[in-house]
Amino acid sequence: MIDVLPQKAAARRPLAHARVAAILLASLVAGEAVAAPGENVSVARQLGGRVGPIIGAALACRDIARPRIQAIIEKFQLVIREAASSEADRDELTRLLDRYVAEGRGLVTSGRMDCGGADRQLADLERSIAAPPPARANLPAVSIGPATAQAATVPAQLLPPAGNVRGVTQSEIKLGMVIPYSGPVKESGRLLKIGVEAAFNRANEAGGVNGRMLKLVTADDGYDPARTLDAMKLLYEKEQVFGYISNFGSATAAVAIPYALERRTLFFAPYTGANVVRHDPPDRYVFNYRPSYAEETDALVHYLVKMRRLHPRQIVVFAQNDAFGDAGFAGVAKAFRTLGASDNSIVRVNYPRNTVEVDDAINQLKLLKIPVKAVVMLATTRAAAKFIEKAQGVFPGVIFANISAVAGSALASELMLLGPRYAEGVIVSQTVPGVSGYSSLVLEYKNALAKYAPGEPADYTSLEGYIAASILIEGLKRAGPNFDTEQLVETLENMRNIDLGLGTQLGFGRAEHQASHKIWGTALDDSGIYQPVELE
Repeated sequence: MIDVLPQKAAARRPLAHARVAAILLASLVAGEAVAAPGENVSVARQLGGRVGPIIGAALACRDIARPRIQAIIEKFQLVIREAASSEADRDELTRLLDRYVAEGRGLVTSGRMDCGGADRQLADLERSIAAPPPARANLPAVSIGPATAQAATVPAQLLPPAGNVRGVTQSEIKLGMVIPYSGPVKESGRLLKIGVEAAFNRANEAGGVNGRMLKLVTADDGYDPARTLDAMKLLYEKEQVFGYISNFGSATAAVAIPYALERRTLFFAPYTGANVVRHDPPDRYVFNYRPSYAEETDALVHYLVKMRRLHPRQIVVFAQNDAFGDAGFAGVAKAFRTLGASDNSIVRVNYPRNTVEVDDAINQLKLLKIPVKAVVMLATTRAAAKFIEKAQGVFPGVIFANISAVAGSALASELMLLGPRYAEGVIVSQTVPGVSGYSSLVLEYKNALAKYAPGEPADYTSLEGYIAASILIEGLKRAGPNFDTEQLVETLENMRNIDLGLGTQLGFGRAEHQASHKIWGTALDDSGIYQPVELE
């Protein structure tokens, strides 16, 4: 634990901690000596108490480059991996590190350490770890067993048999997916599953991934965060899945991600653009395909101002009252600032999540003195359709601009049931190319739908599921036949310039766990068909 010391002493002590931590971390990662059996966890606890505050203090300083911090975090993750012989030990060490990281942050935020001191102690740690062997001659004789901590970076054929990896057998890779089968967005969950399964089936028919078949197991949380944890546990504990792919929702992700991270389990391509899945530095086991909601709303506001010639004050926000709505609103605020308008002037009206209760929002907008010319909408399908139905008669000629989470095809169907005039001109930003297009990936996706989900029309949500699954399949192939989660993470972080035939290249990096930043614009015509719109 870190003691609360007088300021001068507190400034000196972290540097001493950095030197001790560097010695321990260097020897543990390098495997230069061996501790007695049973002492591994104890040594890792000691190391966490030294390294954690250094990481935390550095994270509290924006000017310290995140890749430097991430490199230390990854080294300690290797230590945990090798030190712990059981899942309980790994969970304990991870929670302990998190606590020490929080204490390190507190040193900076409370003013007991400045960022100069945080940078120096991090540099001291980096130099000692990077020192050549002669400088380590007097290191204490501690280690954590076999020198396999670097397994994630060695050739795949030298890794332990994949049969020892949860969710992976000699013939199968099992992945989980938490989606809504019930509730107001159940259709989005169904479509997302169809897309992922189409990609899996296509890969399986071609021989699988390095000889293994892909299997998808799903669980229903009804888009209700109170049910998400049980669904996650069902897939992890009962179904023994390797990882999760394309979980649906923002508030649900806020529950699911801590559970996945505690178990160092892959959380791949969740269907959300919220900030909860986009930390800096990124969470090691969380990878996104899609751009953020903030990127989508930023693009929509710029389109409305630059292309449709609206004044920012004529644009209002209709949002779900949760993390989903907050994330999209952040992009609107950013766009306002970029355009020289005050983000304090933005009018936001809300509706409760998992409902279609939009009357209060409509009534609030009626009271505005400035005419409403456009509404940026951060809503799910039915709530968006209900708002458009009621608002169209109140605000003639208003432009309704939705983000992709609205589920474009489902929204089009809802609006066409009301009548063509409700659909015509409604804008939806998309994180995938147009389903009516002819890019090689879209054609491949349509062929897969026709074969594995006959009768299902092409849809933006299922296309995103197909793309997400295709990226993961490529990562699994590159990871080789003998892999585990750490090996796959390393492989994904080294995947650059992925060309799936989208018309834009995708890629990850150690400090970049989002594959795409491309946003496509679409607008409904009076027949309910989306036509391309140039957003810039």
